[in-house]
Amino acid sequence: MKTQLKTTEQIAQLLDRGVQIPCPEAVEIDVTVNPDRIAPGTVIHAGSRILGAETSIGPGCEIGAEAPATVENCQLGRGVSLKGGFFSGATFLDGSSMGSGAHVRPGTLLEEEASGAHAVGFKQTILFPYVTAGSLINFCDGLMAGGTSRKNHSEIGSSYVHFNFTPHQDKATASLMGDVPHGVMLDRAPIFLGGQGGLVGPVRIAFGTVIPAGIVQRQDVLTENQLVSPNPALGDAATHEFKSGRYRAIRRVVTNNLIYLGNLFALKAWYETVRKPRTGGAAWAEACCVGAIQKLELVIDERIKRLKELAGKMPYSLELARQDKTMDLPEHVLAQQRALMDQWPTLEETLSKGSALETGAAYRDQFLAEWETVETSVSHLEAMGRLSVDAKKAGTLWLQAIVDETAVLGKGI
Repeated sequence: MKTQLKTTEQIAQLLDRGVQIPCPEAVEIDVTVNPDRIAPGTVIHAGSRILGAETSIGPGCEIGAEAPATVENCQLGRGVSLKGGFFSGATFLDGSSMGSGAHVRPGTLLEEEASGAHAVGFKQTILFPYVTAGSLINFCDGLMAGGTSRKNHSEIGSSYVHFNFTPHQDKATASLMGDVPHGVMLDRAPIFLGGQGGLVGPVRIAFGTVIPAGIVQRQDVLTENQLVSPNPALGDAATHEFKSGRYRAIRRVVTNNLIYLGNLFALKAWYETVRKPRTGGAAWAEACCVGAIQKLELVIDERIKRLKELAGKMPYSLELARQDKTMDLPEHVLAQQRALMDQWPTLEETLSKGSALETGAAYRDQFLAEWETVETSVSHLEAMGRLSVDAKKAGTLWLQAIVDETAVLGKGI
């Protein structure tokens, strides 16, 4: 977007509202920013740039405490700290934080008290409450849950990478760590991704998984509470012929993509049905909820787009297999590729519609019957802590029904 210079009137309005700007001459507020969307008590340090009509900042936030910070079309809840870097098209819920040198791009959602240290890159990254990322991390296109508190949280170790681009030059690679149906209940074991390691997407990692430092994980871990042993990429030191565009089995990739999309549909339903009614009328809280839903819609569109691109590569892959008889691909592998190619138009239409409104409705209503008795004056985290085991179980069954509705779409591939 084209930046327009700050106006004296905007700075004056912010100061009059109780926004703290220790050095007004060194802060840029774009003319598209609505001063009424920046809450009293916010601190904006020198070198900061605030841009975009969609920007909303809640009370007690601090921008640029460690280094210059650019905040563009982001929504911040209460007490958010963005210490330095570039933040665009992201939503940060209460108490979340990012260290200096951050590079946070559109589609990112950090829920309550989630955090990243210095030099962390996120894009279309979704972190549930308490999830913590260390330093020097590139973790795009992933959703991570797990943990019950700041002292018992899922961790992404320093110098970690989520590899989200393949040698075939596709990005149908989003990874799921934990899941939405159980993760939103804030009562599952944390996940530990050891430093100087990585995930090769798309993978699914179960709650309670521990992956030691220095390991690049390429396979799913679907059993909870496992310590993962090193597993080399090819099982030996030999080289193998590779040709870009020549795919082998794709069922796991398609399955993981559909399960990821199902979790996104479930999380969107959670925000619309559970979180949105509890914003309490506060403009900044409402902006965060709207922003979170918009981020989920953006990520859903991106995941469908990337899966479509993968389906579009199947004719070329099948032609390569036909031409090169030395490949000797089993018929079931070729059948997977043909199935994705043939079924994609119908699959795309179904995915674009999202989940059915009444999927899991009986469990949803059972959950809501108790949820609606919890005072709206308490925080979301405290409200979740007051729910009974039975209510959480019903909520999980509701959201799991949404996930399963999407996952089953790949049954014929």
